Amino acid sequence: MEIRIGIINTGRELSFETSASADEVRTQIAGALDQGASHVELSDTKGNSYIVPTANLGYVELGTEESRRVGFVA
Repeated sequence: MEIRIGIINTGRELSFETSASADEVRTQIAGALDQGASHVELSDTKGNSYIVPTANLGYVELGTEESRRVGFVA
């Protein structure tokens, strides 16, 4: 699933693929915001970690959990 995160006062967004479900990511981000945590840590499918300050979150876009199609369409 693709995640795109907009960060306040930054012209670019953070975009990466994760193996976590949309519900897992939504719960993790909402929990960090509800608890007043200073940051939220997410990881991608390649094992990279991203630490994003919660005070600077502009938006979080969760992509669909559609499996990639392989082959040709007739």
